[in-house]
Amino acid sequence: MMLPPKDEEEKLILSVVDELMEKYKESYWLDKDQKREFPLEFLNEFMELGLGSILIPTEYGGAGKSIRLACLILYYVNLKGGNSYVLHGHYYNTALLVKHAGKKIRERYFPELGKGAKVLSLALTEPEVGSDTTRIKTFAEKVGDKYIVKGHKIFISRVKHTDFMILAARTTPYDAVERKTDGITLFLVDLRKETEGIDMREIKTMSNTDAYELFIDGLKIPEENVIGEVGKGFYYLLDLLNAERFMIAGEMIGNAEWFINKAVEYAKNRVVFGRPIGSNQGVQFPIAEVYAELSALVAYYNEGLRVLEEGKDTKVIGNYANISKYLASEIAWKAGNVAMDVYGGYGYAVETGIERKLRETRLYKVAPISQNLILAYIAHHILGLPRSY
Repeated sequence: MMLPPKDEEEKLILSVVDELMEKYKESYWLDKDQKREFPLEFLNEFMELGLGSILIPTEYGGAGKSIRLACLILYYVNLKGGNSYVLHGHYYNTALLVKHAGKKIRERYFPELGKGAKVLSLALTEPEVGSDTTRIKTFAEKVGDKYIVKGHKIFISRVKHTDFMILAARTTPYDAVERKTDGITLFLVDLRKETEGIDMREIKTMSNTDAYELFIDGLKIPEENVIGEVGKGFYYLLDLLNAERFMIAGEMIGNAEWFINKAVEYAKNRVVFGRPIGSNQGVQFPIAEVYAELSALVAYYNEGLRVLEEGKDTKVIGNYANISKYLASEIAWKAGNVAMDVYGGYGYAVETGIERKLRETRLYKVAPISQNLILAYIAHHILGLPRSY
């Protein structure tokens, strides 16, 4: 359904993903989910194969590819029954670094990223702030040639398994800036070295998300690890969040297609009252309906990826990113419930994988941005309606 690879190199990269997913089959992901274990074997092999460095420029050992290819890889992992949640943070964080990191970060860290170092985590969300990013309270004070950070972050994913984390903090208090979007700075935190001053608590969630609450007090970050300009981090985050929404949309398209494939296969082979249940319109029509919706979304999404890659009409990138994420999450959730209905009681059984994928899909109706906030974006920025907040 998704855009095909555009050249032989992309074909080769996707064939590597295919071979990897043949090794890490659905049974692997089910086992990890049941045991609540991080899929570290998969992640390490993914990185060793060079799949994590596709966005890194070639001069630093990466493949120099686009966000479009990252979206295809995430789609494919989910289509094959995996959970690309473990990967997407690395891709959208890397995309931000490639676009906005200065010369010092590029020269010091990009060669390591090209060799497979992991940037899995973005420390942005705070307990009392939620989606109102300009109100973050984590503060980084400049002392000599370092920044000393104090703050509180929540729902920060994959921290225990990351080498580098992107941290958002205020360097100018909210009340001291002319525009509320000013005064936020992004830092690259080397968690292999700079862990003193960070305490964490795992947050148990509905699916196997490996999420943490971070308590930061006295974390020291070298000033050369500032990403871009001091105080301009909010504007860099907009690029990251658009990339993130495209990627999550790709993942949810993969999940939706997986659910549809499962439902079709089962409907063809499950015989009740002497005939396949797929011969009943009550079974056919829900599958056909969600397939039609997914096909329309994929056409829109693919067009958005083309616009993103061409970089010509940047004003509409946010529209494509937000609408794609909204629709993909809704359609994947619908497809999951259709599959559950087609399977009946077997869909509720753990061994089929339906309920696992359904739990994994449900996350994206509330994160990393709620569906209602995307509707608000559409209302304000596309339809020109008065702001609701």
